[in-house]
Amino acid sequence: MSLSRRRLIGSAAGAAFLGLSRLAQADALEGDGYRNEVYGYGPLKPDPARLFELPEGFAYTVVQRAGDPMSDGLVAPRNMDGMGCFRLDRNRVALVRNHELSPRHMDIGAFGEGHSLAGKVEAGLAYDRNQDGKILPGGTTTLIYDVSRRRLESSWLSLAGTSTNCAGGITPWGSWLTCEEIVRSAGPNPDGHTIGKSHGWVFEVPARHKGLVRAEPITGMGRFKHEAVAIDPRTGVAYLTEDETDGRGLFYRFLPNDRRAPLKGGRLQALGFKDRADTRNWRGDAPWAVGDWRDAVWIDLDGVDNPDDDLRHRGHAKGAAWFARGEGIVFGEGELYFTCTSGGPKTLGQVLRYRPSRFEGDPREADEPGRLQLFVEPTDPRVMKMCDNLVLSPAGHLVVCEDKLPMDGADYLRGITPDGKIYALGRLVNTAGPLSATELAGVCFSPDGSTLFVNSYSPGLTFAITGPWDRFRA
Repeated sequence: MSLSRRRLIGSAAGAAFLGLSRLAQADALEGDGYRNEVYGYGPLKPDPARLFELPEGFAYTVVQRAGDPMSDGLVAPRNMDGMGCFRLDRNRVALVRNHELSPRHMDIGAFGEGHSLAGKVEAGLAYDRNQDGKILPGGTTTLIYDVSRRRLESSWLSLAGTSTNCAGGITPWGSWLTCEEIVRSAGPNPDGHTIGKSHGWVFEVPARHKGLVRAEPITGMGRFKHEAVAIDPRTGVAYLTEDETDGRGLFYRFLPNDRRAPLKGGRLQALGFKDRADTRNWRGDAPWAVGDWRDAVWIDLDGVDNPDDDLRHRGHAKGAAWFARGEGIVFGEGELYFTCTSGGPKTLGQVLRYRPSRFEGDPREADEPGRLQLFVEPTDPRVMKMCDNLVLSPAGHLVVCEDKLPMDGADYLRGITPDGKIYALGRLVNTAGPLSATELAGVCFSPDGSTLFVNSYSPGLTFAITGPWDRFRA
């Protein structure tokens, strides 16, 4: 700061200015129900439409609502979850969006109430049906959006007949990997529904494909309660999270036989540590401090088709570590981040960072292993609670969705700086009642960095958010 600037602040006018500045800073750090660790983009402003609150200068467009007609004659399904964004040309992007629908959700899928619209698709491309011959409602839709005009151009059902499609991940070759967060076998199931095939798989949806893709499970990636997947563009290794509500899930990697064709199989492994440490920090003595790193050990798994739904327990018995509800995952510059929704002494969640070995997947990695860091572990629910889907912003910040019941407070969109400081970026206004299933999900940026897309899970809204992304303040 220059001497003249110091004198200005020392003057009466400067003191008044400084007082206003500090007041604005305080307003940004302490809001209605939230607390920021850095200023970020400023305090959240009330939304007259009571949908989504954002800082000054930011705005949203509703891209699509559940029930809206789509270009293929079907309707936009409910339960909008994970989502990926892909460049098509200078102005247009493709959004491939998951719908977390199970056999009990037949009337809120793309085929409408009573399944009356099912005749509009080629049924042979769908993966599975129920006992009545009806295509299961889970799957994906694809939306073509013009970011310059802020306008939806078209949309259609792109994967059908799956169940409980939660999150997923983009591939370096332009497709979306959609993950089933369920393990169900063919035949009658405990939920009272009979299905024709096993579920708990990952499926691939090319972003540029028009219409339904043929649903083929990537069996090499295992059958378990998949949440999300991220692929290292350098090696082609895929990393996968598992969302088990009891907090006993594994963190996996898939070493593909063909790095651009996961359907050709590969080897599935789970992460552990030499000292068999617990990542969850549930006991309250915080054996793993924020910022600390641990060397990874990768453990081969067998029987990955998991007929007895015991893959995680078999992996843990061989030395794999437990993770507290693994959720979203994203790959950045030479490292990846993933969330554990219920980790930490107060079960508020964790963000973990993994840096692969330069010999990742090669026998030489034993001498130079990949490393896992506890990056963020909040202790105040106003700062962050139950982190879920996440993405890296063009500025290198993480943008994270919260997934907590509205009775526990509003669901926020949080930002996390490269040094681990958290701030509120948006707040979903709950209009569906205190027991609704509304949450934030599917956060992703357009490749040009101008637009952030995010879903309100239920009944289902997709937002496109624009604003002064360059005005972040530490």
